[in-house]
Amino acid sequence: MACKISNSMFLCWGPSQRPIRSQTIAIHSSTASICHLKWDNLLVKGINHRKGIIPLRRNKVIQAVAVPVRPSSADSADSAEDRKQLAETYGFRQIGEPLPDNVTLKDVIDTLPRKVFEIDDVKAWTSVLISVTSYALGIFMISKAPWCLLPLAWAWTGTAITGFFVIGHDCAHKSFSKNKLLEDIVGTLAFLPLIYPYEPWRFKHDRHHAKTNMLSEDTAWHPVWEKEFETSPFLRKAIMFGYGPFRPWMSIAHWLIWHFDLNKFRLNEVKRVKISLACVFAFMAIGWPLIIYKTGIMGWIKFWLMPWLGYHFWMSTFTMVHHTAPHIPFKHSDEWNAAQAQLNGTVHCDYPRWIEVLCHDINVHIPHHVSSRIPSYNLRAAHKSIQENWGPYLNEATWNWRLMKTIMTVCHVYDKEQNYIGFDELAPNEASPITFLKRVMPDYA
Repeated sequence: MACKISNSMFLCWGPSQRPIRSQTIAIHSSTASICHLKWDNLLVKGINHRKGIIPLRRNKVIQAVAVPVRPSSADSADSAEDRKQLAETYGFRQIGEPLPDNVTLKDVIDTLPRKVFEIDDVKAWTSVLISVTSYALGIFMISKAPWCLLPLAWAWTGTAITGFFVIGHDCAHKSFSKNKLLEDIVGTLAFLPLIYPYEPWRFKHDRHHAKTNMLSEDTAWHPVWEKEFETSPFLRKAIMFGYGPFRPWMSIAHWLIWHFDLNKFRLNEVKRVKISLACVFAFMAIGWPLIIYKTGIMGWIKFWLMPWLGYHFWMSTFTMVHHTAPHIPFKHSDEWNAAQAQLNGTVHCDYPRWIEVLCHDINVHIPHHVSSRIPSYNLRAAHKSIQENWGPYLNEATWNWRLMKTIMTVCHVYDKEQNYIGFDELAPNEASPITFLKRVMPDYA
């Protein structure tokens, strides 16, 4: 027997009936069930966020006795209205229904057409041609642009080399070519201009896919732990800036921390990690001096550093939008569900078309998490299939300022009951970076 609350009424269902709003309440069922109100708390939190009001830190706990009452169609409509209101508040097009617990990731994969898994060499090498051509155009633009137009040239070039990352990303997932040695060579070369060691990134990224939105185990992003936040005033301020104003470049810290320390890898991985590190250091030892020799230090900043920072802007932005929202939970391993994390916990976000082309549709991200073996050039066909079969469960957005503002000012410290607590709630007297963002960031959706 399970229990939930809607419009002040207890609604319960037997084992043969599916819950309509399974995330509304976390249930510990017995004769007397302890129910944690969560969905309504998210609504209040979203409304308060829009108004600039700091939400309460903890939910109230209610003692409830399960009574066998069938969920009504009115409650389903109410739930849909709740999700619509949250979507508007957080900057989403749609917030998906909770995925039923009995759905497995295999169930989702089995609905995909087989053709989306097929590797096409022509399409794969066309993506390489697009990235190389757009990057060369960017370098030409930087060399010719007056100082006032350099930011535009850097933005284009940084986006173009993000396409290099996506090509290496496909190689790491073994979805670029049927020749696995060729994939490793192309992946290594594609990552070199980014100073990214291919094998260390591949090993860590595979764990991100295996443990998406799992607390501690996910190697991409996870919320700040409260005990970490309270360690010291200096660290607290650094975390606030990192997860606040500097969040669009936090992938630089992730790059440094996760990919160059041999102690972070298994013994059987170390040999390949060392080869990748040697390639990266060789590129730095040869490529950087050549750039400086030909163009000087300012040339190195113009032609390499600024596009590299542009790449990290997209790396950080894409990654946090893919899996971060106030309604998307991170869970402990004993509570984690693969289908819910990959389908329900991943966000599809549309960007301007030129960004999608240069970045090879990496933001068509839900099918990529359903199966990482789908090549980037097949992601749109896979997403269309998922929309047809699982559309009500999808989280979808078009990039907008409200979405970014929500992530950067709300999604901070882990909380089991309401997913996130904002820094300004835990330390209101020290949260000037967050209050600054709330004041200056646009709220357009």
